[in-house]
Order: sequence, then C-alpha cells, then structure tokens
Amino acid sequence: MMNKAYCPFCGKEIHSNDHFCSYCGNKMELSQKYCQNCGTQIDEYTLTCPKCGYEIPSIPIKQHIKKSKVVAGLLGIFLGGLGIHNFYLGYSSKGFFQVVLFVFGLFTFGLTIFISSLWGFIEGIMIFSGYIDRDGDGHLLE
Repeated sequence: MMNKAYCPFCGKEIHSNDHFCSYCGNKMELSQKYCQNCGTQIDEYTLTCPKCGYEIPSIPIKQHIKKSKVVAGLLGIFLGGLGIHNFYLGYSSKGFFQVVLFVFGLFTFGLTIFISSLWGFIEGIMIFSGYIDRDGDGHLLE
C-alpha cells in the first residue's frame, strides 16, 4: 500500500514516488534525511538526532524565482547568440557554450556567430511554442 503524499507547493495529493507534481509542475524534493553523525534516518524537521544527540545543522531553503516565458523567448530571439536566455533560465553550461561560439566567431569570419545566433533564435521560438517550458530547476515557465 502506497503512502499518501501531498505537494508542498499546491497541497494536492500526489504519488509518493513522483518527481514532479502533476498539478503545479514543481519538482519534489526527497524528504528523507539522515543523521550525519550516526546515519539514523530522521524526520525532515528534526533538529537533534534522537539516537546520538547530534545537533543537525539547518540547511537554508533555496527560494525559487519564477521565470517568464515571454522574457526568455525574447532574449532567445534577440540575444540568443550570446546565450543570454539560457543564463536567464538557469542553463549556464549551454549559455557558456553559446558565448564561446559567439566569441570564436571573431576568428572564423562570423561563421560560429551565425550558428550561435541561429541556435538562440530557434530556442526562442521553441520557448514561445511551449516546447521548452521549464527552467533549469524544472519549474514551469510563467
């Protein structure tokens, strides 16, 4: 029998093994936590291990900032060659690669600038069409 689980963002019931909420699209984090001192499984909000008394350090909660589909699409279409839209969405590795292609274009008489710009333009269209609908953390674009 499966345990009931609820999305911490929207409160809807989900399957306990889901990685994303099917209602709001937010990424589910694993709530199992272990004592760093003795390895005993503890509750997510436990401050002191009940077995060994170790004080569990608090982990700062990462605040999510919603990303705009319109902003990402426009950045992709107009500044896509520089990978600005990928940096905005949290895909920094892909954005860095586009910057390298763009800069390398100075030595290839603009060939890689054209390739990088076309790549960014196509991704901008894909964002507007909904084919790319999540940011780097897996959250839906607004």
